[in-house]
Amino acid sequence: MQSVFLPTLEHLFSLIPDLTGFLKKRSNQAIVNHNALYYIKLFAEQQAVQHRTFVYFRFHMTSISNVSKGSIIRFRGEPHRIESLVHRTPGNLRAFYQAGMKNLNTGRNVEHRFSASESVDVILTERKQYQYLYRDGDDYVMMDSETFDQIHIAKEIIGAPARFLTEGMLAGIVFADDGSILEAELPIFAELEVTETSPATKDDRATSGTKPATLETGAEVNVPMFIQAGSIIRVDTRSGEYMERVKK
Repeated sequence: MQSVFLPTLEHLFSLIPDLTGFLKKRSNQAIVNHNALYYIKLFAEQQAVQHRTFVYFRFHMTSISNVSKGSIIRFRGEPHRIESLVHRTPGNLRAFYQAGMKNLNTGRNVEHRFSASESVDVILTERKQYQYLYRDGDDYVMMDSETFDQIHIAKEIIGAPARFLTEGMLAGIVFADDGSILEAELPIFAELEVTETSPATKDDRATSGTKPATLETGAEVNVPMFIQAGSIIRVDTRSGEYMERVKK
């Protein structure tokens, strides 16, 4: 398959005066006009289908004002998810956006102030469903539910929820526009069997305290005193918090 960058753009750019400069440079430069970029990408993809070519867009620039919570951007060369974004206008000073972000490579939380006119590189993502098969060292092997292709996902990408993975569990894998894996999203709740916990006495069942319990995956969580070995419980995979006992 032939690889090209923005095929037959001359016709399209003749219709978009704002981007004449970019046509002349023909380079991977930031484009502030995000609406125009969208139509360029759409047009190029249509041309690619017709001519059986492939188009790769390295940059997807847009104003910070068009970014919303949950968007993923490249910040200082690394993928960051926007956790919060607040517009501020302090007195006579210039307006800015205060962003709370999570570095998807390290898991660290980052605070940054963007000027109101600043552009950011938005990562276009694709989310696909995969099924967990088994663990291979520090990696988790997942299978595409449609193509049956297998991929290895590092423990760091899944994070703490990995301790609740069971064979056959479905997960949403988020891919970046360059093919790299950004996130692995497990179901919010998982139903797991308690394999080990201290026996509950009649008095224990009447109290509101908690005790540690080991689950079938080896994870340890705190459960109410009335929970016994063999019980099925629902756990929040994000926090590891016990939610309720499941009657089956």
